[in-house]
Amino acid sequence: MAADRDNRSTGETPEERLAALDSQVRRDLAVIDYPRHDWTPRLTRDGEPVLDVAIIGAGQGGLAAAFALKRGNISNVRIFDRASRGGEGPWITFARMITLRTPKYVTGPDLGIPDLTPRAWYEARYGAEAWERLDKIPRGDWQAYLDWYRAVLDLPVENDRTFTHVAWEDGLLRLTFLDAEGREFRHLARKLVLATGIDGGGRWHVPDFIREALPRERYAHTSEPIDFAALRGKRIGVLGAGASAFDNAATALEEGAASVALCLRRRVIPSVNPYRWMENAGFLAHFSALSDTLRWRFMRHIYELNQPPPQDTFWRCRRHPTFSYHTGCGWTGARMEGDDIVVQTPDGEMRFDFVIIGTGFAVDMALRPETASFAGSVALWRDRFTPPEGEDSAVLAAHPYLGESYQFLPRDAADPLAPMLANIHNFTFSATPSMGLSGASISGMRFGVERLARGLGRDLFVADGAWHLEQLLNYVTPELVSLDPPDA
Repeated sequence: MAADRDNRSTGETPEERLAALDSQVRRDLAVIDYPRHDWTPRLTRDGEPVLDVAIIGAGQGGLAAAFALKRGNISNVRIFDRASRGGEGPWITFARMITLRTPKYVTGPDLGIPDLTPRAWYEARYGAEAWERLDKIPRGDWQAYLDWYRAVLDLPVENDRTFTHVAWEDGLLRLTFLDAEGREFRHLARKLVLATGIDGGGRWHVPDFIREALPRERYAHTSEPIDFAALRGKRIGVLGAGASAFDNAATALEEGAASVALCLRRRVIPSVNPYRWMENAGFLAHFSALSDTLRWRFMRHIYELNQPPPQDTFWRCRRHPTFSYHTGCGWTGARMEGDDIVVQTPDGEMRFDFVIIGTGFAVDMALRPETASFAGSVALWRDRFTPPEGEDSAVLAAHPYLGESYQFLPRDAADPLAPMLANIHNFTFSATPSMGLSGASISGMRFGVERLARGLGRDLFVADGAWHLEQLLNYVTPELVSLDPPDA
């Protein structure tokens, strides 16, 4: 197979190599296509079709989950995304790194099929030598890979669909969506997967003193669209210590900002990246089987370390003489003074023309419209676990405490919404304390997707156990059709 791929990378156009790769992927899938038929019953309610699984989010996690279900012969699935086609996820919207932060050899969406890996796609598009020279995959290429992945697998995505509400109707999930024109669409589903990414368990966080003191046009969160060209010649302040804060600082400088001052509360810029340690099969596959105490201690340490800027991202900022960083310099207040933004810090006041907030996200399902209606019924870590003395973490305590297949659990087993919660699976970043790295992380996707798909398939089969028995009892297709040999 590798030799065939190398042959494709010489003397052929990228279009020809990609077409050949498409054919090879389809052949791979045909070769391993066993069993060869769907097995879930097609349900209807008053003539309305019922989806087996509805997936919210057509980014990397949602697409990979749909493919894993397809591999398990569960095809009555649909993916919904609020973005237009090609704009799903962060990669061409608010991600401002030059490359992914994960190693180039990462796998996951491919589910073990070599010709569906990022490497196979990259070599087909650019050639095998280009792959050998590559350090990390550019973020634009990652989006292009995901676009190709969706197309070659013919995954059922509906774009321009904003998920707004879920209700429990006689044992089924009633999902409500709005399209780009504000028209309402409704679907019934047996299972719901939330694959809505980093902020899927809450919303991006902007400190109150920023929101209350500054005009909206004078600040932006790192997750928002920013007109960096309009910041040319401006003094920019960036608040945050993580990689995205540095990415935005570098982008502003590259677009001609007069100066960028990056401020962080910590006395030292984080340097140890726990994600690199987590990239081992033991942790990625089996973290969720640990005791609550061990999971808590793992995650408390990981969250305290945070994810630092990669070395190349740091140098991307430092190469500009008008870049400065200020440790132990968290912002404590802000005000407008004339046309200046004045920020208070422990080191005194700083003045800017525009500020960028890189303070991450708040985990609170009540802040998201699509989960607000049932957020009060969901068990959180603080409801199920009391940490040892001195090991408290308000951040971890606010995360949902999930079941073994990413399903929400009820705070109160007698809650009328408990059956509904069992059929909503949280494949967002807020699953991390319960499940480890999963759908919102490229590094953990391979293991998380497989666990999610197995759990969904198990639940569907068990729920329909009596129906499957009836199918067996009614199965009368003969294997033995003749008692005489054909040449008799």
